[in-house]
Amino acid sequence: MDTSEDFFSKQAQTNPYPFLIDIERAEGVYIYDKNGKSYFDMTAGVAVNNIGHRHKNVINAIQSQIDKHLHVMVYGEYIQDAQINFSNELTSVLPKELNCVYPVNSGTEANEAAIKLAKRATGRNNIVSLSGSYHGSTIGSLSISGNEIKKQAFRPLMPGVDFISLNDLDGLQKINEHTAAVIIETIQGDAGVRIPKHDYLNALKKRCKKTGALLIFDEIQCGMGRTGRFFAFEHFNIVPDILTLGKALGGGMPIGAMVSSKELLNKFTYNPALGHITTFGGHPVICAASAACIQTIKSEIDWDELEEKGSYLQNSIGSSKEITECRRIGFMFAFDMLSSQRVQKVVDKCLEKGVLVFWFLSHPNSFRISPPLNITMDELKKAAELINQAIVETS
Repeated sequence: MDTSEDFFSKQAQTNPYPFLIDIERAEGVYIYDKNGKSYFDMTAGVAVNNIGHRHKNVINAIQSQIDKHLHVMVYGEYIQDAQINFSNELTSVLPKELNCVYPVNSGTEANEAAIKLAKRATGRNNIVSLSGSYHGSTIGSLSISGNEIKKQAFRPLMPGVDFISLNDLDGLQKINEHTAAVIIETIQGDAGVRIPKHDYLNALKKRCKKTGALLIFDEIQCGMGRTGRFFAFEHFNIVPDILTLGKALGGGMPIGAMVSSKELLNKFTYNPALGHITTFGGHPVICAASAACIQTIKSEIDWDELEEKGSYLQNSIGSSKEITECRRIGFMFAFDMLSSQRVQKVVDKCLEKGVLVFWFLSHPNSFRISPPLNITMDELKKAAELINQAIVETS
C-alpha cells in the first residue's frame, strides 16, 4: 500500500525533502521499511533512542503500566507510583542539589518551564543565552535560541534576551544584576558538537553566583549517557541550578523534565498557586518507560567500553581525507566537510546503503552521528564501513 500521497496531503511537512522511509518496525539499532530493507539507525532518532529501539525493559514497563491505568488527573493532584518511581530513579543519578523533578511532555516544555522558574525565583526579566544555541521551537525557547534564520519569520519574540559566545570570557560581563538566568547547552548539539572549555564553564558559574543569576544547563540532547557520562556536566564538575532533560529520557517515549532543588521548585506552588501546570506531563505510561530507561543505562552501559567504541568510530570515519574536522564527546559526533552540498551527497548515499546519518540545522557543513549507546562493536564496524564507502563513492 502506497501511503506517500496521504503523507504529503494529510500531514504537515517540516521540510521539502523528507527521508520518506516507510516504516514497518524497529528493533535494537535497526529500522525496517515495508519492503524489508534494514537501516542502521546511526542517529538514534536524533539522540532519542540511546538504548536502541524497543528495549525489552522499556516495553515491559509500558505493558505493566497499561494494565494498571493511563491518565487519571493533571500533574500534581494525585499520588501515582509511576511518577514517584520515575522521580526516584532520576534523582538517584543526580547530585544532591538536584533533588526535585517537574515532568513535562518534551524538552522544549522543560526549557519553557525553566525560563518561568528563573524569572519567578529571581524577580528579574533578562535571560542570557549563547550564540549557536538551540533550545526548542516554541516562542520562549525559540527566543533563547541562536539561529536567526529559524527565528526571523516569527518575530517579535520574547524580549529581554541577550546572547554571548561560547568560550568568550569577556562576554560573561553581560551577566549582571538584571539577569534572571543563563541558559547553556552543556554541549552545544545543533551548532555541531561544540564543547566548552573547563575554565569558561567555571568562570560562568562564578559569574552567575556573583550576580545572583541562575545557571540552567540544557541537556536535552547531550544528557542520558550521550557524552560518555550520565550527564554532560559531570565532565566539568559543575552542578547547575536548573537542569532540563528530554529526548532520550523516555527510552523512545515523549517526555521532558525540569530538575532543580525542592526550594526553587516550591516557587511554582505559591504566589500564584499553580504557577506552572501541565495536563499530560508525568503521564504514568511515559514515566514507567523513563524509569526503565534510567535503570537500563545504569545497569547495562559500560562507560569505558563506550569511550572505546566512540574512539574507534571517530578514527575510522575521521581519517578520511574528505573530513576536514571531527568533534566528539562520548557518542556525540560532528564530521565537517567542505560544503553543505558535500554533506547532502554523503547523507543521501548513506541512506541508499541502509545507514541513517543526519545533518545539523545550524551547521550544514557537518553530518551528525549519534548511535545507540548499546550498539555492539561488530555493528559499529559494519556501519562505519558503509559510511566510509558512501564518502568515497560521492567524492
